[in-house]
Amino acid sequence: MQISLTHFSHKKGTNFWHLEWCPKYRYKMMRKLENKNLVEAAIRKAAHEHGIIIHYIAVMPDHVHALVTLPHGMTDSEAFQLLKGRSAHILFRVKEKFRLRYPKGHFWSPGGFAVTVGYNDLNSMITYIQGQAEHYGVVFT
Repeated sequence: MQISLTHFSHKKGTNFWHLEWCPKYRYKMMRKLENKNLVEAAIRKAAHEHGIIIHYIAVMPDHVHALVTLPHGMTDSEAFQLLKGRSAHILFRVKEKFRLRYPKGHFWSPGGFAVTVGYNDLNSMITYIQGQAEHYGVVFT
């Protein structure tokens, strides 16, 4: 992966984050390939709308891993709020049957995991995210 440093008024650097979150009640909503692709597309659309760059994403049946770059001034909490909120909105509009499982309209669980990724750890994080399906032995149907 080619890393380019971002220039700000008084600094220069990168802002990589490893984000992980799961659906409410840890339901395996992304077990079907169609749902997995839909969730990934919804997350990518939400990220694009808010200036979040997704470098790698792994959608598992019951959780999501993503390596992202956040815009200058955006916190990890704001990124979670924007990604989870907008993607859930898209999912409920496209797949109305999801509302049967989540009648209150909360697709994602309230929490999440976020950690910054340094330049030296970037390759190991990419390998980790790309190897999620193999690690869990996931086969999407």
